[in-house]
Amino acid sequence: MAAITAKLVKELRDKTSAGMMDCKKALNESNGDMEAAIDWLRTKGIAKADKKAGRVAAEGLVAVATEGTTGVLVEVNSETDFVSRNEGFQTAVANIASAALTVENTEALREAQIDGKSVTTYLTDLVAKIGENMTLRRMEKLSVTAGVVEGYIHNAAAPGMGRIGVLVALESAGDTAKLNDLAKKIAMHIAATSPLALTTDDLDQDLVAKERKALKDEALESGKPEAIVDKMVEGRMVKFFKESVLMTQMFVMDPDHNVETIIANEAKALGADIKMTGYIRMEVGDGIEKKEENFAAEVAAAVAGS
Repeated sequence: MAAITAKLVKELRDKTSAGMMDCKKALNESNGDMEAAIDWLRTKGIAKADKKAGRVAAEGLVAVATEGTTGVLVEVNSETDFVSRNEGFQTAVANIASAALTVENTEALREAQIDGKSVTTYLTDLVAKIGENMTLRRMEKLSVTAGVVEGYIHNAAAPGMGRIGVLVALESAGDTAKLNDLAKKIAMHIAATSPLALTTDDLDQDLVAKERKALKDEALESGKPEAIVDKMVEGRMVKFFKESVLMTQMFVMDPDHNVETIIANEAKALGADIKMTGYIRMEVGDGIEKKEENFAAEVAAAVAGS
């Protein structure tokens, strides 16, 4: 067997970021062959990652990346908020966001290449290194033929990433710098208000029906005649649309005007039509059912099992 020197162990550790003892064992198992030892560690890491894959990952980061008139948002989850502050995790999220610009959907992104590995393998290796389950949850993409796609991260944890990300697409032949400024302000508004749709027509009709029924049931409990109740419901639905639809929401930076008016005024000032073709708001963990931890019970169980 080849001599396993401290220099050789350090070289393997520098290449893989694995622990010193793991590196020594890998070299022993591979008779000092560096490439074989790297493969041994990767296999060992994948085995560790598989054990972690069942754990709920509801924290993490949303990252934005733009290129020309295209923008993407990606969500990469971890188990704890602590990991979202890890430099290695942040670098990985930024790399995945960049890779997302080259594909059209989440499944294609999983197979996209980073440093010669698929995104899936790239994350699996990171799981082995950091010690928490991590998952690529989703990506969304916006493009325009002419105009701008602007991204915004609310309370950024690092450049281009945080807990809430927004993309706004404006189609126009107007001045790009001014369009970017307008899109950024609208994105900040969206981050704050979380609208349900761009226009009333874009609203989920099942959601509209559910809201109308809830309002009617509430109004009927007042004992008023059904004819009056129907008028009450329609008035309240108008308020619901005004508060839930982006174009009719009052702009947070100018509460005297709604978003549609703000865009129209800017178009007039630019001397060019502006059409908002879409937006995406993405928040970390949105819709993921988090496991509630009982720390006292966990400690008691650990003591009982020791």
